[in-house]
Amino acid sequence: MDVLIDLAAATFLGILSIYVGTMAISYHRRTILARQSHDIDRNLLQAQIGLISDRRRIEREKSDLSWNGFRKFEVAGKEIEVRDTCSFYLKPHDRKDLPPFEPGQFLTFNLNIPGQPKAVIRCYSLSDSPLHPDYYRVTIKRAPPPHDKPDIPPGLASNFFLDQINVGDIIDVKAPSGHFFLDTSSHGPVVLIGGGVGLTPVLSMLNSIVESGSKRETYFFYGIDNNESHAFKPHLQQIALENENVHLFVCYSRPGIDDVEGEDFQCGERVSIDLFKQKLGSNNFDFYLCGPPPMMGSLVEGLEEWGVPEARVHFEAFGPASVKKAKDVAAVGDASPAETFEVNFSRSNKKVKWAGGGQSILELAEENGVVNISGGCLAGNCGSCITAIKEGEVDYLNDPGTPADDGSCHTCITVPKSNLVIDA
Repeated sequence: MDVLIDLAAATFLGILSIYVGTMAISYHRRTILARQSHDIDRNLLQAQIGLISDRRRIEREKSDLSWNGFRKFEVAGKEIEVRDTCSFYLKPHDRKDLPPFEPGQFLTFNLNIPGQPKAVIRCYSLSDSPLHPDYYRVTIKRAPPPHDKPDIPPGLASNFFLDQINVGDIIDVKAPSGHFFLDTSSHGPVVLIGGGVGLTPVLSMLNSIVESGSKRETYFFYGIDNNESHAFKPHLQQIALENENVHLFVCYSRPGIDDVEGEDFQCGERVSIDLFKQKLGSNNFDFYLCGPPPMMGSLVEGLEEWGVPEARVHFEAFGPASVKKAKDVAAVGDASPAETFEVNFSRSNKKVKWAGGGQSILELAEENGVVNISGGCLAGNCGSCITAIKEGEVDYLNDPGTPADDGSCHTCITVPKSNLVIDA
């Protein structure tokens, strides 16, 4: 009997010991998990504080280092990327520090081109990461005459850059600006889309993601004809090879006989919504896109039809009618096609008729020899064409990136809504 009692007591003590041990282990595990959770929360908080601190520092540097008007820059490097496409490396002539910029922004140039009655204003996107404080880079493609209008002269500024701007030359440049840029405070998945030379602002975004060490899931679509127009080919291939979070889709719409799918390009088709559906699987991304008007129009409309919220579609337009939403076209088209308005360019003492058709006030001015208005980006972003309205009203073809003051308008993206008197 005593033996049984001793055995029962030993068994009880064993069970109690196991229970206590289990509880101790459980408590220890909970303590470790709580500590890990606390550490994670603390690290996240520190990361958020760090991001806020970085943003504040960048904003201070922008404010302290930026400049008004035009500043003189020296062309420190000129590099052919592919046929008719060239990168220009620019350093400030005064050797002072450069302000940081947002990946996707552009520079505005004041060009004195021989034979032109006034300075030519043009905007070109920055094509490299902002993490290079000693230089800015723009990449410019020679603009030929339009395919359907071969008698029209080729692009004035782009040809001037490629043919006449060389290392050591001095050019006038405005500080970086523009409202099309990557939200670097976000870590959500992103789709970057470039068509032709529209590659440049999204390349700046891609370089920024990679060089900052971000592991942000990034899908990069680049639409071109074939290998002959494939800019930054080795650079893009290296990025895709070295960064698991970057998924590269180079799309050749007309592959050459020597172009190899899987090596030179990934998709033998145009960039399209159907391709996004195939490669992305869902629409839960922020989309940043820049390209020629036909591509932009189809993609912006297609993303809307796919159910992507408007706030998650960001784009840079190439010209005054690059991306027109249906409501915008309807609003501008309310007037009768036969209705005309008189536009009085008061300083030039010229009164001309505007007969509709979506022709902008800037285009009307240039067509009639008015030289007191300068065009830059032709998309309402740079503000170069902003002109005071003395009398009358205008309609906007699309929303400007840089708002004009009350009583003024972006002549590159506005049309008359009544008879006008313009201070030009």
